[in-house]
Amino acid sequence: MTKTEQQPVAILVPGHFNDHAVGRIDRTFRRIGIERADPSLVTDEMRETVRGIACFGGINAALMDALPRLEIIANFGVGYDSVDARHAGQNGIMVTNTPDVLTEEVADTTIGLLINTVREMYAAEKWLRDGGWVKTGHYPLSRLTLRGRSVGIFGMGRIGLAVARRLEAFALPVSYHNRRKVEGLPYGYHATLKGLAEAVDTLICIAPGGAATEKAINAEILSALGPNGVFVNIGRGSTVDEAALAAALANGTIAAAGLDVFADEPNVPRALLEAPNTSLLPHVGSASEHTRRAMADLCVDNLISWFSERRPLTPVPETVEVKPRG
Repeated sequence: MTKTEQQPVAILVPGHFNDHAVGRIDRTFRRIGIERADPSLVTDEMRETVRGIACFGGINAALMDALPRLEIIANFGVGYDSVDARHAGQNGIMVTNTPDVLTEEVADTTIGLLINTVREMYAAEKWLRDGGWVKTGHYPLSRLTLRGRSVGIFGMGRIGLAVARRLEAFALPVSYHNRRKVEGLPYGYHATLKGLAEAVDTLICIAPGGAATEKAINAEILSALGPNGVFVNIGRGSTVDEAALAAALANGTIAAAGLDVFADEPNVPRALLEAPNTSLLPHVGSASEHTRRAMADLCVDNLISWFSERRPLTPVPETVEVKPRG
């Protein structure tokens, strides 16, 4: 029970949710489960009582409109492009996410994915496990290396900065592209994504999803990256034209790609699955028990803070001006 309520606040939780977060919600609120975030599943009782949502995204305007008492959407994850935050802000609904607590974990994964892509670690391990070392001898020399590479980061936010710091330790020059230059950074800035791709041979995408970045990594950008190019995506699958990427990998437009995210998860295009010059992960950027627990705590802490102290901890920009009702 919250400090300000005689009865526990009702929180809607669509689909399967993090077990630790569910446990904390159950101890403080009245959790209402729903199969999926679908307004057609909203009952009269939900319309009358639900004041918060805890979710992995996927909250559209129709669901918000179906819940007239809704005050806050606590998104589990730093990315919230599948939550209509603009509609929420226009209708006095707070949206929060879970930044910072996953930054270092995702940056670690990014570097691991880059190294795996360039040095073929997975293929080399499979060679050993399948008996290739014994039967045939040493694994073939990797065609690519990190040595002598220059790295461009598309999306110099919290995670981008953490990746850049790690790349400095590898003695690799770093540059970046954002919508605008970040003052005070020691890295070279490119005003266009194409300009960045032309200047580097390794492109790491950490850009958020949404209409502004939809298929930003297209045939033109991949061609600019060049035949020695390596592309890594740890941000959102929607930022990549996957058909163009598959073609670029097949015809030698670029050398290799490492992907942790895809446009239609968990469905990965067959052409990418079959490409020998890809390293593919099932969206595990922040997927350690340690980090997911921290994300769960921040997600629930936002709910608790909102209903007990009437303030969010980590509001998204579109709803930062939203005030509590009553």
